[in-house]
Amino acid sequence: MKALVLFSGGLDSSTCLAMAVKKYGPENVLALSVFYGQKHDKELKAAKELSEYYGVQWRTLDLAPAFAGSSCTLLAGNQGEIPKESYASQLAELDGKPVSTYVPFRNGLFLSAAASVAISNDCRVIYYGAHRDDAAGNAYPDCSESFNKAISDAIFIGSGEQVRVEAPFVGLTKADVVRIGTELKVPYEKTWSCYEGGDKPCGVCGTCRDRIAAFEACGLTDPLML
Repeated sequence: MKALVLFSGGLDSSTCLAMAVKKYGPENVLALSVFYGQKHDKELKAAKELSEYYGVQWRTLDLAPAFAGSSCTLLAGNQGEIPKESYASQLAELDGKPVSTYVPFRNGLFLSAAASVAISNDCRVIYYGAHRDDAAGNAYPDCSESFNKAISDAIFIGSGEQVRVEAPFVGLTKADVVRIGTELKVPYEKTWSCYEGGDKPCGVCGTCRDRIAAFEACGLTDPLML
């Protein structure tokens, strides 16, 4: 059986890729990376390098036009500043709304597109790296367990029961993901998670803070911060 991994080049999706390769073999894994109009291409470069590292087929998809007009601070053309606070601090000021780095319904769009690619390439399972921390406080609502169940059911039914969705971390924390990936020997030094596109991670955006804390919870140091 072949598997498709929705692959950003970040920590979570790289751990998903390692799991899929271990289970199905690199020759049966397709890594799909999506350009959505982000301000930098560091994650996509990481995705390419990691795909080569694992010996899997790598494909890209451009869905940037879908987000035209969005106020998401991750997108090129949006002059808004990427917040340099924890997600908890950001959410305290948002009255239940997602954070400004939430790309509108990104996982819904990406997974739907991935389902089409999966069917066309005879892949029977789609992996993606949503985890519990990202869904906390409604920061990224399309990372929640309820969203995952709904989209998984929709894709399974809509594909004629050909494709199922696996979100192995949806009930786990980012620290749990790091523990799993460390056991799998994921080369986290090759991944990129920071919302900025500098030579080194900024260390203070929401995703950097969560990543650093996840490694620390495991008694480790994020290799990108060494």
